[in-house]
Amino acid sequence: MLNKIIVTGSMNMDMVVKTDHIPKPGETVLGGTFFMNPGGKGANQSVAIARLGAEVVFIGKIGDDIFGKQSAQLFDEEGVDIGGIISDESSSSGIALITVDRQGENSIVVAPGANAKLSPADVSAAIKRYANYKILLLQLEIPMETVACALQTGKELGMKVILNPAPANKEVKNYFHLIDIITPNEHEAEMLSGIKIENLDYAQAAARKLQEMGVKNVIITLGKSGAVVLENDDFYHVPAPVVEAVDTTAAGDVFNGALAVALSEGKSLKEAAGFGCIAASIAVTRMGAQSSIPYRNEFILEQMKKMK
Repeated sequence: MLNKIIVTGSMNMDMVVKTDHIPKPGETVLGGTFFMNPGGKGANQSVAIARLGAEVVFIGKIGDDIFGKQSAQLFDEEGVDIGGIISDESSSSGIALITVDRQGENSIVVAPGANAKLSPADVSAAIKRYANYKILLLQLEIPMETVACALQTGKELGMKVILNPAPANKEVKNYFHLIDIITPNEHEAEMLSGIKIENLDYAQAAARKLQEMGVKNVIITLGKSGAVVLENDDFYHVPAPVVEAVDTTAAGDVFNGALAVALSEGKSLKEAAGFGCIAASIAVTRMGAQSSIPYRNEFILEQMKKMK
């Protein structure tokens, strides 16, 4: 039996400009292609889960505006359960301004809008409505007190709790004891552990430090170098497929969504991290956030390529 997944987090409209390089402070750069794409870390992870074949409900807050309505409609079309979405008439929907350079690296500024109004009471009530779901995935683009309430509620209901600590916030260390799996990237892991990750040995040291601080299991994503997994006392390096990246905007979200899907299917943590690396490697070869997220059949084709 497949376990169902709850995602609690943010929903934004991404406004993206692709340009030669990301401007320095005070610099104006003449950009190239502009497009709008539904995004937000919670929304991206939910769409990734749906496209990769699992049942998912999204819990979040949108504004009563065109961006919020478009995002909810697209969610519904993707097969994401929108029963946990709350509309706030007093707020605008979240907006992200994204610059992508020719190497595919990005710079992002977010105006959270209604995401900042998602309250502990909102998430507690919504999570309890889906108490039969077994996996809870969160990020940090909603208020920290709301994250804390969601973590506590999920733990009380016996869910497997996964936290993607992005964007990095040191305050989350107060809630490590509620987290079954934490999935920082190398920069977030450095901020939380105090250990600069320069190679796999440092990555292992950072993972063990986070575990000592109270998290049960740690996965640190390393971009093109894949990920490292610390499960109980066992440490693994999971490589990523070699690809030519054009936009890394949603890579971490795709990884986390794929990780949750694999775990819902009973895969081991190491296998789930491998699933995440392959899915993310497909996403970075495309522009955009949700527009870059692969479907399950693409993942299977990618696996077949690796076997040749």
